[in-house]
Amino acid sequence: MRYRATLAYNGSAYWGFQRQAGESPTVQKAVEDTLKAMTGQTVTVVAAGRTDTGVHATGQVISFDLVSWSHSPDTLVKALNAHLPPDIRIRDAVEAPGFHPRFDAASRRYRYTVLCAPVADPLRAGLVWWVAHPLDLAVMQAAAAILVGTHDFATFGQPPQGDNTVREVFTSVWAQQPDPWGERYEYVVEATAFLHHQVRRMVGMMVEAGLGRLTPAEFEARFRAADLSQAKRAAPPQGLILEAVRYRD
Repeated sequence: MRYRATLAYNGSAYWGFQRQAGESPTVQKAVEDTLKAMTGQTVTVVAAGRTDTGVHATGQVISFDLVSWSHSPDTLVKALNAHLPPDIRIRDAVEAPGFHPRFDAASRRYRYTVLCAPVADPLRAGLVWWVAHPLDLAVMQAAAAILVGTHDFATFGQPPQGDNTVREVFTSVWAQQPDPWGERYEYVVEATAFLHHQVRRMVGMMVEAGLGRLTPAEFEARFRAADLSQAKRAAPPQGLILEAVRYRD
């Protein structure tokens, strides 16, 4: 039986989602090793998105096949969470014959958090990007709006497979919230799919604009160039969360 599950994890201790050669710690390896220890079966976990080293998730979607599991999906969730590392949790699981988390997905939504404060909050180390200087929200919003629609995003990344760098972005917006340490800026972007490091490069360039180092016109010119060398800086991974994956059903 194939199962579909929603996965949450703090990616700080992992070299990304995807299993790598050797014993490098990855989220996929942790889940697969736990399933094998529980069931005695060698299981391959497939994910909707392969998050990078240090990137987190609250709404990653995975699938895996179990040849025999005589209990309910709810029992499977409880058993997995009893054995998984504490920084990885299964939120829910259902039986889903024929389901593929990547090919069936209609969109993915990411959230990136920037803490703008004179002093970094040590309790949020590994969870936000600390920026010491003030940011111009209006400039970042103007840059974010340029990204909505179907465009060639080659300036911001390379495709995981093939050479198609065209993606459709449905939502690209910043929000500013007061924070005890200063100001918190959250960027939400939802698209059909993303190029490698795309969100981090977009955030990095938008923050450059917010710091006054780029005008919206210069941001757009770099974006339209469809040239990876135009993205001078990628935002660090710790501020990024895969928040949700949407499906047509």
